[in-house]
Amino acid sequence: MTDKTTAPAELPQVVTETVELDTPFKRGSQTVTELQIRKPKSGALRGVALTDVLQMDVTALTKVLPRITEPALTEAEVRDMDPADLVQCGGVVSGFLLPKAAKAANE
Repeated sequence: MTDKTTAPAELPQVVTETVELDTPFKRGSQTVTELQIRKPKSGALRGVALTDVLQMDVTALTKVLPRITEPALTEAEVRDMDPADLVQCGGVVSGFLLPKAAKAANE
């Protein structure tokens, strides 16, 4: 019997982007001026159509953003967000969903 040893697989890096909010908001005594948005895994996209996320549908973003932001937004905070900030966040999320080949073609 031979013993095969393999090197442990590298863990995938968590991809995040920072969005600086045009209109910061208060959460208790804290003022939130920026959000970290991490690339969603499939589970964070449950219950929404990918086409809706890619089209930056407000209802889809309201469900997905609380699952992938730091600090974690509530659905009420997403609904109350400045539209310019929602567009910034939606652009980041939809960009995460593009395949590498599509990103390379756009550059």
